[in-house]
Amino acid sequence: MTSLFTCEDPATWKRVYERYWDVVEAKTKGKKSGKLLTHDKWYQEELPKLISSRPTKHVTHSELVKLMEWKLTRGKFRPRLQQLVASNSEDTVEKCSRKAFSLLPDVQAAIAELSTLKGVGPATASAVLAAGAPDQTAFMSDEAMESVPGLKPIQYTAKHYALFLERIVEQTEKLNKVDSQQDWTPHKLELCLWAMTIAEQLQLQLLKDVDVKFSDTDADQRPAKKLKTR
Repeated sequence: MTSLFTCEDPATWKRVYERYWDVVEAKTKGKKSGKLLTHDKWYQEELPKLISSRPTKHVTHSELVKLMEWKLTRGKFRPRLQQLVASNSEDTVEKCSRKAFSLLPDVQAAIAELSTLKGVGPATASAVLAAGAPDQTAFMSDEAMESVPGLKPIQYTAKHYALFLERIVEQTEKLNKVDSQQDWTPHKLELCLWAMTIAEQLQLQLLKDVDVKFSDTDADQRPAKKLKTR
């Protein structure tokens, strides 16, 4: 799944982005993903507004718990993490997340700060930051990381996240240079990579006609020109 990531055509990325919710709905039909649509709507639309509405950006204890529910529904289910996150105090969560957002644009320092919370590693920390600062960060999802050449095997470490975010930011800047709207963010790229990966896993027909244009530097990684989702 390196094809979309190496694509330089913003129109192709937009076509994938426009089908994001279709993919979420398709995945929601699975037995273990029944709550995904509700959780994802909350994470993508409600939580960012809540965080941005505050004098100083932060998340509450209940929001962190709900964010973990979203993360475990969207990706691999690890019930122990839910218990650990819930064990943090309200005061600790607010103080820690407030400090983390204040550390931006030093993303690694913000990740380290959030990772002091129980049950929060780089991936969960990145989800918190992406909700409040989508222009600077992206969620460390398995699907997005697997789509970036050179990042396998995946490691859930701050160092690996730094490599992932660096590549995502580079691609974001490339798209904004050739797209007159210049509205691409690391967060939007993660959504596209997740959607494309899940569409292929579910053998959806949603993106079967997406054409991918590659940069010359990625010629050695080119798959077939048409992305087939069977």
